[in-house]
Amino acid sequence: VIGDNMNSDITIILNGYKRPQNLKKQVDAALTQTVKVKDIFYWQNSMPNVNYDIQTSTNYCISSYSSINFGVWARFNYALNARTNYICILDDDTIPGSQWFENCLNTYEKHPGLLGTIGIKFPNSSYEYQMSDRYGWDGNNNEQVERVDIVGHNWFFHRDLLSVFCRELPPIDHNFIVGEDMHFSYVLQKYTDLGTYVPPHPKNNKEMWGSLKGWELGCDEVAIGCTGGIPKMYEYTDYLRKKGFKFL
Repeated sequence: VIGDNMNSDITIILNGYKRPQNLKKQVDAALTQTVKVKDIFYWQNSMPNVNYDIQTSTNYCISSYSSINFGVWARFNYALNARTNYICILDDDTIPGSQWFENCLNTYEKHPGLLGTIGIKFPNSSYEYQMSDRYGWDGNNNEQVERVDIVGHNWFFHRDLLSVFCRELPPIDHNFIVGEDMHFSYVLQKYTDLGTYVPPHPKNNKEMWGSLKGWELGCDEVAIGCTGGIPKMYEYTDYLRKKGFKFL
């Protein structure tokens, strides 16, 4: 499959850690998009006693296996190997609808920047947001494009923006299990005139959504909210705000 779609301009970055059972579902979703993908890259962070889906990753993906856990940031650096103009990085609990990439490309024409399937508008200076402050598949099903402070779960962007992502680096002692989402929006705000957006997620057409089974696949014991990651997210957001990150 890899390389057959020579006219395609999208590379998907998948990653694994504690949910190897989802890889085949993600690959199937990637191969049934209305806009074909050129390549599927797979990054596997090592986790003891986890049986990786070697067959799927070698049959369908350009794969790299790390001997240690480099957290959630490594996949963005891995994306530097993409040979397409557009890149989409998916969390390991994200199964996009069949029209997601078509939706992203249409959105990007008028709203270039960083796109995602979950967006948050932080109220004032507080991080205690409500569901009414969330947009995309798990919040307000926005019928139109919505500008937000940060996006997560799924990131769609032009390859050139990787140079902006790397313009600043987190502190050496930063815990790399969180922070990549807010970092991306922060550097775009600081160094470009581009924004962060959630493409339309209409209630009557879930095939346009960036995630179809988020509640089913993402609410388990390995979710970031169950492993002590939320306070670290707030800590890194505080760090970026001190460096100038401004909420909408």
